[in-house]
Amino acid sequence: MENNLKILENSIGYTFKNKQLLKTALTHTSYAYENKVKSYERLEYLGDSILEFISSKYLFENFEGLTEGEMTKVRAYAVCEESLYKIALKHNFSDFLYLGRSEKSTNSNKKAILADTVEAVIAAIYLDSDDIKIVQRFILENIKEQIEFASKNIGTKDYKTVLQEKLQEHGEVQIKYNIIKEEGPDHNKTFTAEVECNGKKLAVGSGRSKKSAEMEAARKAMKNIK
Repeated sequence: MENNLKILENSIGYTFKNKQLLKTALTHTSYAYENKVKSYERLEYLGDSILEFISSKYLFENFEGLTEGEMTKVRAYAVCEESLYKIALKHNFSDFLYLGRSEKSTNSNKKAILADTVEAVIAAIYLDSDDIKIVQRFILENIKEQIEFASKNIGTKDYKTVLQEKLQEHGEVQIKYNIIKEEGPDHNKTFTAEVECNGKKLAVGSGRSKKSAEMEAARKAMKNIK
């Protein structure tokens, strides 16, 4: 595996001084538990924040025509689980994962695991280099295309439309919004909506109208999909 990591380093365009950081970024909790080592979970947490910051900064500096809400929708698309999964496939992350026996036998969560490792590798690059510009280069090289696409195709759409398109990427699904709570007097009501897909609850949102509550639920669902 040590030599193989050089292949991964060549692919991502960064050579680690501390190889252990890269190994940890590729270590699933199942392997960590079985071998009493650290998993990528803490790195994933940091990488998620770095990814959000870099993508937000890039959108702010390069897309002056987008509103705050539109930038949020574009970012949600560019850094969602599906987009990160595609980055992992591009660099063949699956060839370098440290998985425990239980996870190898089921392999049910592979897309989510690979998406998580991308965020963990982002954090590992940052910690190893101590240079935000280096990790920024890696991030933008891998998500600029998604941002460009989303800015043209998603920026002007509402959250419910974006969520529907995202959930139906691989076929028809049943998306349903339910108003589950109404609070306050008639002139100042707050509505709470729940969105579900094929009977599975995705998110809950609140607003001053039923429509705004549904929009907020859709916005939260987009974030949760990541």
